[in-house]
Amino acid sequence: MEEENKKEKEGASFSRQVKEELSNVEGASRHCQLAELAALVLCCGRLVNKKMDDDDEESCINKTLLFESENETVLRKYFTFVQKTFNIELMRVHKGNGYALELNEQDTKRVLHAIELSEEEPLENCVADSRLLLRNCCRRAFVRGCFLASGSISAPQKGYHFEIVTVSEKRAQQLQQIIRTCGIEAKTVVRKKYHVVYAKEGEQIGDLLSLMEAPKARMNFENIRILKDVRNSVNRKVNCEAANLNKTANASLEQVRDIEYISEYYGLESLPENLRQAARLRLEKPDASLTELGKMMDPPVSKSGVNHRFKKLKALADQMREKGGRL
Repeated sequence: MEEENKKEKEGASFSRQVKEELSNVEGASRHCQLAELAALVLCCGRLVNKKMDDDDEESCINKTLLFESENETVLRKYFTFVQKTFNIELMRVHKGNGYALELNEQDTKRVLHAIELSEEEPLENCVADSRLLLRNCCRRAFVRGCFLASGSISAPQKGYHFEIVTVSEKRAQQLQQIIRTCGIEAKTVVRKKYHVVYAKEGEQIGDLLSLMEAPKARMNFENIRILKDVRNSVNRKVNCEAANLNKTANASLEQVRDIEYISEYYGLESLPENLRQAARLRLEKPDASLTELGKMMDPPVSKSGVNHRFKKLKALADQMREKGGRL
């Protein structure tokens, strides 16, 4: 249980580090900033109906943009974009489980118009306008915004998993296609009422970190990935060598049993010289490999030659067993 909690903390910590790094990345151009802002709004924004006069039932209803997130990093990024791009200083702040920033009606219209979204349709039904995603740099910014708002990544020590959660199949398909356009394979899966875009291969996740412009996280990820690969390679080699040693030991034990049986009922002196030499060496060196035994023989014999001699000894022992110790 403690180990599972530790891994969960490592995963959350790595996600937090990646998002912290991405929060400091600003698109060089306005079009990139708008693409990333659109991603943030689509993932964390919703339109709220507001009456002009709460005391007047017939008062006009206006719509304001409410941006909600439990992650301060995401809120800070959104606030910076809105402030710098639209020169909007005043936003109402709501506190609950997390924080929410609300624009007034006029600023809501300005922001939605700039990121090609309509105030006439609920944001959860919308996808990003293709005009925002014409440039490769804008597609990178859009993926970055989606990950910041609703993505997560496992700590590489734990395993390889990258995902971005979306609220609709259309949204997931669009994001998947954008990532594929950037040369990275991503898959989708339905999880309860959400549609998740994900990647589970180390190379894909490393490329996604580079795509979103997180070089520090990519370097950290790759260092751990390389270390894991080396450890896995060493473990495979050790396991393989252990299996080979076990196989050699079992084969040697069978050979010793055959030779002892022949010695008891037939006598090693009755064997041809080549078989007698192999039999005596095996009894003297039960742990030696076939190659090592071959080098001890006079003249030296190849591994296959030694193996052939032991096959003859086994056949002889089996024949004697069938006849009750006689030939």
